[in-house]
Amino acid sequence: MNARRRKPRRGVFGWTWRLLLVVLFWLAGVAAYITWVGQRDDARPADAIIVLGAAAYDAKPSPVFEERIRHGIDLYRRGLAPKLIFTGGYGGVGARFSESQVARRYALRQGVPDKAILIESLSRNTHDNLRQASLLMQQHQLHDVIVVSDPLHMARALRISKELGIRAVGSPTPTSRFRTFATRWRFLLQEVYFFHRDRLPR
Repeated sequence: MNARRRKPRRGVFGWTWRLLLVVLFWLAGVAAYITWVGQRDDARPADAIIVLGAAAYDAKPSPVFEERIRHGIDLYRRGLAPKLIFTGGYGGVGARFSESQVARRYALRQGVPDKAILIESLSRNTHDNLRQASLLMQQHQLHDVIVVSDPLHMARALRISKELGIRAVGSPTPTSRFRTFATRWRFLLQEVYFFHRDRLPR
């Protein structure tokens, strides 16, 4: 009788381990996909360059945001698109400038003409960034864009762009302020979480 009782327990235990291994392999695959997309630079001639917002400290972009702005300006100077679309709203109560306004000021100081810059100041997250950018695209009859963000953020940005009907290619920043193993690992885990959360019914 004792032997008979143990067999089901071993069977359940074995299936639990198998399920756990499947889940771990799946998560590893998602992480690998996110990393792979972030290593691809598909920049090509387009109508505009969308620079996704990030934190700003009053009138100064955060290091992460500055890398995105600089890369967007570099693509513009290379002649890949005639318009820069900076996104990002007000980061907190009492903020003097929205993220997009900070980016615009930065670009103007770098010699980018005002007529080449479009901004939106309503968005609060990546989905909003791209939705508001899409509205600007419609207003100005822009069709194809290059999306600029951090490498590990690019897979989510392109996925949302596709959902919104934006014809986009990605150009991740060649350098990232998420340099340490700990910060990159946390960022990757966050993106793996969003990969699954964004698929849940809203």
